[in-house]
Amino acid sequence: MARLGIWALVSLLALLSIAAGSAKIASMPQEIQFFEDVDVSTELMLPLGVLQVIGGLLIIPPQSRRVGSALVATTFFASSAMIFAAGNNSFGIFSLLPVALASLLHWSARKAA
Repeated sequence: MARLGIWALVSLLALLSIAAGSAKIASMPQEIQFFEDVDVSTELMLPLGVLQVIGGLLIIPPQSRRVGSALVATTFFASSAMIFAAGNNSFGIFSLLPVALASLLHWSARKAA
């Protein structure tokens, strides 16, 4: 993957992950409502948010990109599973895009190592 493409992917995933995690950490009302709607304890919201922020930060340096991309993919997959559980299949499919992109980044970081 071209260097510019990798940095664009890193930037996009870092922003998405940090924003999604920050909303959970801040206990935004829509996040609380979403967790309640899918019958997932809101006590899990803070750890998931922290993991999303950490993953978003870890994908920035090349040395930790493999770990960060795995963490980003895992946390977005968990969020996608909850979206599917809420019955929102069209958004659930769309929400798998960051999982696929993080997996691609993980693969490219693994190949470069």
